[in-house]
Amino acid sequence: MKKESIFFTITISFILSILLVIASFSIVVLNKDKSDQDILKKKYYPIVNRFLEEYKAVNTDTSFIDNFKAMKIEVITNRKIKSALLYNPKTNILIQRELKNYLIRVLELNKTNYIFIKKKKEASSVDGFVLKDHNTISSESLIMYFLIFGIILIIFILSYLTTLRKLYPLKILTNKIPHLSNENFDFQCCDTIKTDEVSLLALEFKDAAFKLGELKETRNVFLADMMNELNHSIVEGKKLVELNNTEENSLKLKSVFDKLDILIDDFASMKEMIISNRKDIVKNDLYLEEIIEKALFKLDIEKDKIEDKTQNLKLLVNDKLFSVAIKNLIDNAIKYSSDGNVKVITNEDDIIIENVGTKLPFELNTYFIPYLKEEEKINEHFGLGLYIVHNILKLHDYTLEYEYSNGINKFICAKN
Repeated sequence: MKKESIFFTITISFILSILLVIASFSIVVLNKDKSDQDILKKKYYPIVNRFLEEYKAVNTDTSFIDNFKAMKIEVITNRKIKSALLYNPKTNILIQRELKNYLIRVLELNKTNYIFIKKKKEASSVDGFVLKDHNTISSESLIMYFLIFGIILIIFILSYLTTLRKLYPLKILTNKIPHLSNENFDFQCCDTIKTDEVSLLALEFKDAAFKLGELKETRNVFLADMMNELNHSIVEGKKLVELNNTEENSLKLKSVFDKLDILIDDFASMKEMIISNRKDIVKNDLYLEEIIEKALFKLDIEKDKIEDKTQNLKLLVNDKLFSVAIKNLIDNAIKYSSDGNVKVITNEDDIIIENVGTKLPFELNTYFIPYLKEEEKINEHFGLGLYIVHNILKLHDYTLEYEYSNGINKFICAKN
């Protein structure tokens, strides 16, 4: 882990916090022991002093012990009971003090405190005095302190792990972003439904990478289609040049150059789509009739060659790009129509291009995939390809759909 890493900083902060908590806990425990001893001294030393004073005053007379009953202090005289206390391994010595002639101890057994007073010259401890406190107040157990410490420690660890988990997408982005320069746009690792800032940032990067990947595919397909279109026209032109210079051949040669001119115009429009995004494309209010006229002009087809059943539909589109999409759909419909007829219909905001013909051999989504394998390529040529049409429509919030019913193909530009 690098020292400059935010993960390193968080880890160090966590370790320091844990050390501070441990130090604070240790101080609290030590102060508790001292505080407990002070409380015991404050309570029992005055009792010891009074007991010794009265004992010295009466010497051997033990009648004074009744004076301590009001304080709920019982003087135990039974030697067996004293022995059971003093020689019990479970008896704890809470505090101890040595006077000139006496040894003073405060003992604890079964949550009851006892005061043990013994003359130093006495050989047996049983000969000493034992005072039982019937008003013992138990101090707070250390178990409670350890429990609180454990809870705090668990909270710190969970907070640390949660923070690392929330920041983990940053680590993924750090590893992934350098690969963008190599056109590696795989950000599938950033799938998340979380809404924190880091997760949203990761999703934005993923979305940007996905768009860059789409842009790359569109560019590659565009270049491949461009080379195919130009090569096809050039080969056709070369063949015509080699033929006799007849009026028919001249017209065919002119149509080849007209097609090249149309292709160049289309390529310029495609370039605008490739280098732009949804926000950069200039859109204007246009009527569908104008778009169709532009498309038919590029195809060099008279309007009466198609059956126009459209309403006066107003569109917010880029006229160059959208006319390319409509042109290609009409061109494909004419080429692959069994009767040479094409019908353009509107259904509310949807635009439908119909022709009579055979059903597409593949699912429509197949035509949106760039670089089909040779054995999967469709023999028919679809102009700049339905892949490009699909992307142009998507830029304008349309979806290309396909239906086939009763021998009729329907390509539907459905408004989202």
